[in-house]
Amino acid sequence: MSFVLRAATIDDVDGLLSMWQEAAGNAGRPADTRQAVTTLLGRDPEALILAEQDGELIGSIIAGWDGWRCHLYRLAVRPDWRRKGVASALLRAAEDRFKCLGASRADAMVLDDNDLGQNLWRASGYSRQDDWRRWMKTI
Repeated sequence: MSFVLRAATIDDVDGLLSMWQEAAGNAGRPADTRQAVTTLLGRDPEALILAEQDGELIGSIIAGWDGWRCHLYRLAVRPDWRRKGVASALLRAAEDRFKCLGASRADAMVLDDNDLGQNLWRASGYSRQDDWRRWMKTI
């Protein structure tokens, strides 16, 4: 089956939030909101890349670039589309975006118990960086 990749628009927000409820890891993180997604789209309209097949949203990745570093977030694929190349295509599109912006390295945060995600990142040439720890504070 074929699918297309494209940048998200405001019209995609509700469908995206619904897909993330089904397809993304949501434990231990603040709930995604319409406002957060629309703010992202307003700040960087090309950052949110979607995979779509016949009008159905099947996957997403946020390819964030802050002018210094590249960060990958919310790589999510609907369960019935997994292992069909969707995540790899989304990741390649994100990496292509970063190359066009002049970036040289990307990082992704993946929960330790997300075996499916760990395997995808490893198979895509990413390596775990065990000498760093993520520090966070809810604001």
